[in-house]
Amino acid sequence: MTQPTFVPISEADQVRPARHLHVPGAWTTSRPAELKTPTAPRGRSVGTPGTDAGFALRLASRFAHDLKLAAGETEHDVLLGIALIAARRAALFGRGPSIYDVQLALALWGFLVDNPPADLLAARRAFSAVSHDYVAQRALVDAIPDSSLRLTPAEAQSKLATGENLVSSPDTPAVTA
Repeated sequence: MTQPTFVPISEADQVRPARHLHVPGAWTTSRPAELKTPTAPRGRSVGTPGTDAGFALRLASRFAHDLKLAAGETEHDVLLGIALIAARRAALFGRGPSIYDVQLALALWGFLVDNPPADLLAARRAFSAVSHDYVAQRALVDAIPDSSLRLTPAEAQSKLATGENLVSSPDTPAVTA
């Protein structure tokens, strides 16, 4: 509302002129980390970017009391590794992590069963000190083939019960399908 000219107002209440911003120039993809192709790069140690990946840590912590850990495995390392795998699965489907992603990750590694297969127990050594080593984190996540990540938690548990191995060794590359 305007004020009549004969009413005195203080200098602080005076209307100030607007600041005009300049029109930006042309934009180019010249920064080092910018993607220059319509698809993100894929492969070992590249990762799978997704939304709200940190929420997988909160979801994984819900299973802390249900874990069946072997000798030498720590809850902290296992929960972080499971959260990383769950975040990768969620990103594979283009969404944020859900409880089903965490359930699948736990089923793939047999952390909810009493007697997992011996070869799976040997492969679970990949979780040792994974929370302190980025290279180990990438190797752990890369050890899961995409075909295994596309299973439901129930399918993964039934395949694990029949003795089928759904993960590859973190030392060897996973076959992506």
